[in-house]
Amino acid sequence: MPAPATAAPEADPAPGRVDLAVVGAGPAGLGAAVAAAGLGLRVALLDAGERPGGQFYRHPAPGLGAARPEALHHGWGEFARREGALRAHIAAGRITYLPLHHVWTIVPGAGAGAGTAEWTLHAVAGPEERAATVRAAAVLIATGAYERQLPFPGWTLPGVVGAGGAQAMLKGGLVLPGRRVVVAGSGPLLLAVAGSLAGAGATVPAVVEAAAYTAYAGQVPALLRNPGKIVEGAVYGGALARHHVRLLTRHAVTEAHGTDRVEAVTVARLDRTWRPVPGTSRRIPCDALAVGHGLVPQLELATGLGCATRRSPDGTVALDLDAGQRTTVPGIWSAGETGGIGGAQLALTEGEIAAHAIAARPTPPALLRRRARLRAFADAMAAAHRPGAGWTGWLRDDAVVCRCEEVPAARIREAAGELGARDARTVKLLTRAGMGWCQGRMCGPAVAALAGEATLAAGGCGGEPSADRRPLSCPVPLRHLAELPPVDR
Repeated sequence: MPAPATAAPEADPAPGRVDLAVVGAGPAGLGAAVAAAGLGLRVALLDAGERPGGQFYRHPAPGLGAARPEALHHGWGEFARREGALRAHIAAGRITYLPLHHVWTIVPGAGAGAGTAEWTLHAVAGPEERAATVRAAAVLIATGAYERQLPFPGWTLPGVVGAGGAQAMLKGGLVLPGRRVVVAGSGPLLLAVAGSLAGAGATVPAVVEAAAYTAYAGQVPALLRNPGKIVEGAVYGGALARHHVRLLTRHAVTEAHGTDRVEAVTVARLDRTWRPVPGTSRRIPCDALAVGHGLVPQLELATGLGCATRRSPDGTVALDLDAGQRTTVPGIWSAGETGGIGGAQLALTEGEIAAHAIAARPTPPALLRRRARLRAFADAMAAAHRPGAGWTGWLRDDAVVCRCEEVPAARIREAAGELGARDARTVKLLTRAGMGWCQGRMCGPAVAALAGEATLAAGGCGGEPSADRRPLSCPVPLRHLAELPPVDR
């Protein structure tokens, strides 16, 4: 297995106009940038992180002296090969790598996307938050995803963290969220998190999975096309067995208990709609809870440009892409989780396909077959772990839904039931839910479900896609806005 790099690739000064600007250096963006440079394009790779790899291939801080960080990652060899290629392209001047660049908007020029003009990417750069711009003939958005949280009483207690957050603490900080950690929610990430925590020395009394694995029974063709995924699941299952971790399917954490921090959780069996079954509750002592219900594509940059969206099998909103990973806005491509949650292997593959399309080169058939196979498996997983509409049954009126603005479920239900709100935006205007620092990333799915936005389809996430459109995808110093040149109208 290739050894991990000991230092981050060196950053370059901002380039002039490039052929392709890639936003995000996770698996999708890294795969796209390396492939595009290999096809002769001049590429700028912008990333909010300090080192390439994104959330999946997260690096420990150099000062921690991690001897084998690759031991905490699945498929590290794939990443190490791409990172080595990135270094070679940087040295040859084919890729300009810009870490700590958080792109907050993409502005089209006259004729952008038609091959006659360019796109301008504005970013907040470095710890000093200086303004940076990159101009490109084409843009690939590979901004990844963030965790989906379904609130419950006590989820704001210290010691309650996201499942992905617990993984990030271990990969990036080499620390555990607690010594006795319950892992809960829904989705295949739970098995990986539980195995990593147990392997690092934590006691994991249970993995609490809201879905039932029998839901995969109708997805046999997709499973058989991906034997490697079946083996991967067996490896995770074996790790849980070795560490004596209980797997409770069709169960959920319905409440967390504690004073200064979480001390125990209540777990209940769920019916087929995810509604708690009366009389099935039990209490499990713990000092930490890692909980998450899958991932949500991060679309602000794309939807701000007007890119069309679609509903994914897991109920989340993703970008509508064609066979070449093009969005509905000419000149804008996307790859990875923005087009639907699918994992690192699929993201790498989609990035390479997009690079061929942008370079106007034929896409190798092997890449197309791999994408079809991996996407079929991803859709099967998404459908199996899609939240059921009955999950709101564990949400008491006094439970906080919007953590930033401290809005309880009762106020959201009042807005929907008595004040006529029928979507998350109207609820926000009436209750402030979603107006805080995270801008609805944490509470958005819950607010939409409580508002009745999704009651038309099974899973509590039906109806037409309705992604937010924002002019700014992250906080921006006012001086950056003041320094922008005037726009001719």
